[in-house]
Amino acid sequence: MNLKTWISKLDQAQIWEEEIELARNEYLKVSGSVDRNMYFVVEGCLRVFVIEEFEEHTIRFGYQDNIIGALDSFITGKPSEFYIQALKKTVVKRVSREKYMDFIHSNNENVEMWNLMLEFLVLAMMERERDLLVSSPVERYKRVQERSPQLFQEVPNKYIASYLRMTPETLSRLKKS
Repeated sequence: MNLKTWISKLDQAQIWEEEIELARNEYLKVSGSVDRNMYFVVEGCLRVFVIEEFEEHTIRFGYQDNIIGALDSFITGKPSEFYIQALKKTVVKRVSREKYMDFIHSNNENVEMWNLMLEFLVLAMMERERDLLVSSPVERYKRVQERSPQLFQEVPNKYIASYLRMTPETLSRLKKS
């Protein structure tokens, strides 16, 4: 089962509790808050970031047809350091952890899909960590271009540069070459 099939299954189960519309730059979640919800991006684009020593570090982006949330807070029920911010007008559907987990545990196929989603997230995080530790800026740029070409149409360069751990000037030079 792929992500689109999974989302379709969630829609059929009428699991979404509300639809939320966010204006450009509006926050879905702020640092220090507990958020026991998952969100499906109906339209728009969001970024997940942290602030360390007054500097923003973009961790992830969520586009149309993605699921996004502060997974650490969703799982543990503890405050998360993540911010989630709309980069343009964005619409998301929300489901609470309680309702989502009831759905997951309603049958073995759902449990298996949840486990596959978590495995995918762990592997993606490991790949990103490896990229940041050993890949050159050029390699990181090329990999993101291949993996997420829509990023360059939907996201301002300063956030892409933050995500790639480079200055906006370096990103600009790479885009020109």
